[in-house]
Amino acid sequence: MEQNSKNKDGINIELSEEIASGTYSNLAVINHSNSEFVVDFIQIMPGIPKAKVRSRILLTPQHAKRLNSALKENIKKFEDQFGTIQELNQNFNLPINFGGPTPQA
Repeated sequence: MEQNSKNKDGINIELSEEIASGTYSNLAVINHSNSEFVVDFIQIMPGIPKAKVRSRILLTPQHAKRLNSALKENIKKFEDQFGTIQELNQNFNLPINFGGPTPQA
């Protein structure tokens, strides 16, 4: 079943069931050129040294800046409602095993 809705600009947006269920990502890698931003959403699993890009989104620089503004606005609203989001240490290196037991063959 597809869902249709109109946003504030009156654009009819379709959302298929497949897309509506979402894709889990716990890492994003961002690259850019002079004409586009490329955002790879990645899922890393504990104990598995290989990660999979689950989705790649390409944005114009203007849309990347608008997304950045929208994220900032929504993070502020979230924190106003639920409290400050604790950031990871800036020198944080993502361990492949997430701190759990090391797999052995």
